[in-house]
Amino acid sequence: MHVDMPLEELKTYTGKSPKPDDFDEYWQRAMDELERQSFDYELVPASCQYPNAECFDLFFTGVGGAKIHCKLAKPKSGKKAGPGLVLFHGYSSGSGDWFDKAAFAAFGFTVIALDCRGQGGLSQDNLTVAGNTLRGHIIRGLDDPNPDKLYYRNVFLDTVQAARILMSMEEVDENRIGAFGISQGGALATVCAALEPRIKELVAVYPFLSDYRRVWEMDIANSAYEELAYYFRQFDPNHEKHEEVFRRLGYIDIQNFADRIRANVLWVTGLKDTVCPPSTQFAAYNKIRAKKEMLLYPEYGHEYLLGLQNKAMERFLRL
Repeated sequence: MHVDMPLEELKTYTGKSPKPDDFDEYWQRAMDELERQSFDYELVPASCQYPNAECFDLFFTGVGGAKIHCKLAKPKSGKKAGPGLVLFHGYSSGSGDWFDKAAFAAFGFTVIALDCRGQGGLSQDNLTVAGNTLRGHIIRGLDDPNPDKLYYRNVFLDTVQAARILMSMEEVDENRIGAFGISQGGALATVCAALEPRIKELVAVYPFLSDYRRVWEMDIANSAYEELAYYFRQFDPNHEKHEEVFRRLGYIDIQNFADRIRANVLWVTGLKDTVCPPSTQFAAYNKIRAKKEMLLYPEYGHEYLLGLQNKAMERFLRL
């Protein structure tokens, strides 16, 4: 049974949410701010260590002065610059345990795993906004007069800063970088690859943060996008700001970044995903111009996907 459009329709669907006319100018301004940001960082040896990996807590100052935390794991025996991976976590979570980072390091990768601001890790969210912040981060900054106050603007910039810090390390070959994430992490990996063209391999698994208007038209009360329903119920019950809300959300809609990607792409979608509906994922995928492959799980939703980690590693071993 379909939980969304039939597959043949998904293959040609390109989204309903608008792209702001000044989208490129908005993100050029954001990237210009990032260029003025220091790329200095602090390394603190982690309490957890492994025979073949060195593990560190890494801290840097992100845009707006927030202290951002990442986990860093690198091979102990590295004698020449090797590949690197940037890892991103799911919504409300954090960068997770050390074990999977150490496993990548055992294969010769230096890995940096970002904690999103104000979520389940150690990164600070020091953003002060006008308006509500009810039940989630998508709407954080939505009512502020300054569109630069959108929460995900800063998180998207953090992804690029983390990637560039990784690329700057002497044990890393800046031309052999991959990005990997699941759900919110899939969205962040997508944007990171779009804004940092040196990333060579992208694996994005059922990405979040796409095609907000399409999600709103569906039963979003049971999805990862439920905060949009709460927003309209509590703060715009007659939808007087409807068009402006979706226009502004276009600044942080991953489908609007997709045509910038230059990496080789593996995009993974479960066709029974009711958390991040398949159509929203296809809206972004269908706009990617780079070399790409869609890996479908017809009987799976927003859950553990059998064999996925093996397929992701196959891609990254190309680096």
